[in-house]
Amino acid sequence: MTATVLDPSPVAAAFREEVRRDVERLASEGRPLRVVGLLGQESGPAATYARFARRGFDDVGIQFDLRHVAPEEVESAVAAANIDPDVDGLFLYYPLTDRAGDRWLRELVDPRKDVEGMHSFWSRLLYENQRYIDPAHTVRAILPCTPLAILKLLERAGMRGSGGSAPLAGVTACVINRSELVGRPLAAMLSNDGALVHSLDLAGSVTFEPAIGRHTHDVRDSGIDRAAALASADVVISAVPSRDFELIRGDELREGAICVDVAEFTNFDASVMERASVFVPRVGPLTIAMAARNLVRLAARVNSG
Repeated sequence: MTATVLDPSPVAAAFREEVRRDVERLASEGRPLRVVGLLGQESGPAATYARFARRGFDDVGIQFDLRHVAPEEVESAVAAANIDPDVDGLFLYYPLTDRAGDRWLRELVDPRKDVEGMHSFWSRLLYENQRYIDPAHTVRAILPCTPLAILKLLERAGMRGSGGSAPLAGVTACVINRSELVGRPLAAMLSNDGALVHSLDLAGSVTFEPAIGRHTHDVRDSGIDRAAALASADVVISAVPSRDFELIRGDELREGAICVDVAEFTNFDASVMERASVFVPRVGPLTIAMAARNLVRLAARVNSG
């Protein structure tokens, strides 16, 4: 077996076409869209991400205003964007301060302009498996753009449940990384759709039990080790931002597993290509498309009153 490589760019292009139509419609109604990005670094991963974001937003007709800010300027910059009626969305490129400061900054963003879907207003809905924000179930909640992009790629790669009471019933996943930006929300999204998720990071391992027979997922300490988690997984997603991470090898995987590499530095050894069914080498292009999609949904709500 040689794994199929799934390039996220064509998948992102299809979503951008959908977004482009919505942006044109909103513009025809007198609402051109504008995103402000706040960046604290001149180089490095955050600056690279911002450059790709500009291309992605430009491609669908969304104005992207990237502002370079010093750590002591960030809070006032967020506040200014929140109250500016000409700003529809806000994108923060971390790190902007330190780890605790960045968590605080996420809470300062107006949820109505949070294209990343990282504010606790949206996180609470995600972790409680509340998919709509209104009792009539007409307004969908915003999901975090990187985990959402990963889910869309897994769907394209062929991730399917066993046909039970939830879309991903019977699927076992291993997510290596439990950050608030990627790993934890992704594990919750998978388990809310019925998957059993083993979540591994430096602090240890926990298992997200699927939301089958209950409203939302449950999380328990599991103590499962890397070898057992990888060997049981139909889907493996790794997002460890370190060159020192021990690369995932083909002989650790279940035959035919779907593998997704989300990290800045590769987390997978070349040998996985002989064991996996599908390998996704990056996620970035689709993350930006999902952020643009979130923006359109947020702006449409404001436009409709």
